[in-house]
Amino acid sequence: MREKELTNQLSPWILASRPKTLSAAIAPVMVGTAVAVYERSFHAGAAFAALLAAIFIQIGTNMYNDVADFERGTDTSDRLGPKRVTQSGLLSSRQVRTGAFLSFGMAALCGFYLIGVAGWPVIAIGVMSILAGFAYTAGPYPLAYNGFGDLFVLIFFGFVAVCGTAYVQVGSVPAIAWPAALGIGSIITSLLVVNTIRDMATDEAAGRRTIPIVFGRKIGLAEYGSLLVVAYSICLAMIAFDLGAWPVLLPWITIPFAVRLYRYVAGVEGRALNWALATTAKLVLVYGTLLAAGIILSSLYPTS
Repeated sequence: MREKELTNQLSPWILASRPKTLSAAIAPVMVGTAVAVYERSFHAGAAFAALLAAIFIQIGTNMYNDVADFERGTDTSDRLGPKRVTQSGLLSSRQVRTGAFLSFGMAALCGFYLIGVAGWPVIAIGVMSILAGFAYTAGPYPLAYNGFGDLFVLIFFGFVAVCGTAYVQVGSVPAIAWPAALGIGSIITSLLVVNTIRDMATDEAAGRRTIPIVFGRKIGLAEYGSLLVVAYSICLAMIAFDLGAWPVLLPWITIPFAVRLYRYVAGVEGRALNWALATTAKLVLVYGTLLAAGIILSSLYPTS
């Protein structure tokens, strides 16, 4: 009986953490760690701490987003996406906000270890990441409400996460990290675009201005497709610029799946896009795993 009670108590917190979105935190760290392996500078402790920090920052951002969207009136009973704990009354605003602060605090603890490993630049990376987590939906100029959500995701889930993970292990940012960051950042940003296409009606009613709202659904679809094209094209560019060998093309295995996914997003609306959102999250993890594997395998090949 106690086990059932504990499960009932934990369930809202698990829901608030949005576990299906955590691939967006895990994949960039895998890619950044692969870069460290490529450079023969793998550091297990730093890699693990970077992974935990990324997951906690993602959870903290998700929870703060839950509260902020409810308090701004964006999350209502008309919501098309998965259940949100604050709007549905499963947890109070105070509880969820406290959970967000605790998650950011756990990320900071991981950061202290990383500072010891890689030095003071980690402070800047950590502070910027946590502040960005708040600024995404909070503050006087929330990024997600003013058309900067996509850029935020590309920068922090792509360049900051990949290059930061590589830095704490290598001690610098290797050249191969930059295109790898663009690739994984692009496919993670496509995850956000599915979300904004689905929520066009409710977001507009709440005063949110996203690319699909400002420029129309067709432009939103074009952005989604373009991000996928960038993600796959970057693999070929890495070879062209001698930043990896043929194994970095491993993500191309998923191209047929990505094409099917794009066609699905283009053909449905509303709640039907929840499947595309969950499936794009899975694509992020598979793409990231294959890119990481490709970078590691590339270390076995001599470069000119």
